[in-house]
Amino acid sequence: HGPIRTLSVLDDNALVRQTLERPGQGAVLVVNGGGSLKRALVGDNLAKQAIDNGWAGIVVHGAVRDVSVINTMNVGVKALGTIPLRAERDAIGEIDIPTAFGGVIFTPGDWLYADADGLILSPRRLHD
Repeated sequence: HGPIRTLSVLDDNALVRQTLERPGQGAVLVVNGGGSLKRALVGDNLAKQAIDNGWAGIVVHGAVRDVSVINTMNVGVKALGTIPLRAERDAIGEIDIPTAFGGVIFTPGDWLYADADGLILSPRRLHD
């Protein structure tokens, strides 16, 4: 769980990398990949970046890769699916703006809580 930071990208993870290279301070990165399963937006290297830089987790409305390795790591990652193909790296997308998928609007600064059953959102922290 943590406060939300958002990205909107399509088959391009350069902004995902740039964001995860910065201090996360316990935030959850929500990546709206348009639901595309053509390219993986997160793999084990980016999951390690998230851990090293203090991110609580990553939610991807799209695909990820290296799932067997990511599942052993101390970071929460949720995605629509998997694919072995790497993403493009053109740094095209939008950062920290409200983004929507699955009938939910993800607003930077709101709080996201996740477990094996799903996600919940709150405009404020739910516990200390």
